[in-house]
Amino acid sequence: MNDEQAQAVMAAAARTTRGRRYLLSLGVAGVAGLTGLGMAWRNGGGGERSHGERPGATGDLPLWALKFDAPVGDAVVMSSFRGKPLLLNFWATWCPPCVEELPLLNRFYQENRAKSWQVVGVAIDQPSAVVKFLGKLPLSFPVAMGGLEGTEVSRVLGNKTGSLPFTVVCDAAGHVVHRKMGTLTAEELEALLAAYTPR
Repeated sequence: MNDEQAQAVMAAAARTTRGRRYLLSLGVAGVAGLTGLGMAWRNGGGGERSHGERPGATGDLPLWALKFDAPVGDAVVMSSFRGKPLLLNFWATWCPPCVEELPLLNRFYQENRAKSWQVVGVAIDQPSAVVKFLGKLPLSFPVAMGGLEGTEVSRVLGNKTGSLPFTVVCDAAGHVVHRKMGTLTAEELEALLAAYTPR
């Protein structure tokens, strides 16, 4: 190896090291940002909590202020789901239990939307994969593209391990009344329907 070749190898190594440091700094900044976001949500967005809210109420979090992109069409604006029971399901196309669960959730939505029930699927996935998936299995309920923000939202709502599928149910008052890690059963959905359908 001559001097010029040696210098070229050293320059390439230096560039690689700088690139790794840059990526590491981006990763640290990203984690810090998400941690700060999570802490802000846990603390009610930095303001004082209103008295009378139960622990675990989504009123403690700015859930209703969030807006997600949709795979196609209009954005999914969470404030539009306030005031009625909401089943919020975090899923991905690469998660077999999620894919297995979706037809059950779709049926639940179709059968109970007239009773004020709402379902939103938050996809922790790539938009192209979700669009392709929905072309094969169309869903009647809105699908939101969660991305990293969706992952953090699920953690703040009780998904400490970040596993999928994960479901949160809010009653008409906005309180989190049920959390489920793993697939829901028809029996669980029937129990939720009986307990939280507005009279």
